[in-house]
Amino acid sequence: MIVDLPSTDTSAVNRTMVDLRESAGAVALGRVLTLIIITEDGPEAEAAIQAANDASREHPCRVLVLARGVRRAASRLDAQIRIGGDAGASEVIVLRMYGPLADQGGAIVVPLLLPDAPIVAWWPGEAPAVPAEDPVGSVAGRRITDVAQARSPAKALGKLRQRYHPGDTDLAWSRITSWRALLTAALDQPPHERITAASVTGAADSASTDLLAGWLASRLGCPVSRKTEDVPGGQGGQIAAVRLERPSGPVELRRLDAKSAVLSQPGQPDRRVALSRRTTRECLAEELRRLDPDDIFAEALEAVPAGRTRTSRKVSA
Repeated sequence: MIVDLPSTDTSAVNRTMVDLRESAGAVALGRVLTLIIITEDGPEAEAAIQAANDASREHPCRVLVLARGVRRAASRLDAQIRIGGDAGASEVIVLRMYGPLADQGGAIVVPLLLPDAPIVAWWPGEAPAVPAEDPVGSVAGRRITDVAQARSPAKALGKLRQRYHPGDTDLAWSRITSWRALLTAALDQPPHERITAASVTGAADSASTDLLAGWLASRLGCPVSRKTEDVPGGQGGQIAAVRLERPSGPVELRRLDAKSAVLSQPGQPDRRVALSRRTTRECLAEELRRLDPDDIFAEALEAVPAGRTRTSRKVSA
């Protein structure tokens, strides 16, 4: 069900929500959290709503979308309420703000927050310089950004590192969960030798490659080098390979294509493993599983290597 409320205010939105709960049986108090999406109006907003709807099947929540419209227009707030099949396992309230209201999302969203429900803020596009000091970010316990959407993901990651506050996280981090799991599983097998050095190779604009290198440096306590390789076909931002040096021989995980990689270990035949690229829905759902600060992410972010070495090899996918 979709209910449109043109030229409205938050009081009218709240009254409509109460009426819909009574008539349709929606129970807002059963939501485990409130997810606030701050984005520009248009296709970007709809893509974020779809990802939130998919993630809500694992994390039932109220979704508040602050969609900033044309700033030169007259001051106006248009609302749209989606429940039932149009909202996954959530209640979706889309607030399209025009004119001076476009930059007043913090004040607009407060009357619509559920009492005692944890708040997560997500910027699927451009994020504020300091998410924790943003009017919306300041009321959220968790703040999700995506530096891959920035013009220079590496620079955006560096700024996030400098201005990090507990509760900050980024989808570039959840994109490397599968890599971290495969590498951890490989090192759990004998021989249990100390890693003496490591290298992580990926596209120059890959923030996830930077974070994977930082994670290895923070966990292994060994030198980690960050190498770059060209990724043709406009598929930038991808990790190409990880190599872990140890006395008996290296452990290497190298991507073959968009869905698989090959794991090489001394004394064992090369093994092909599943390594699909993670979708925004999968990354968002993972970030919503925890509502406390992610200390491992903070340590990885702090340990991101500064220097890079360029290689001539090209990655095919």
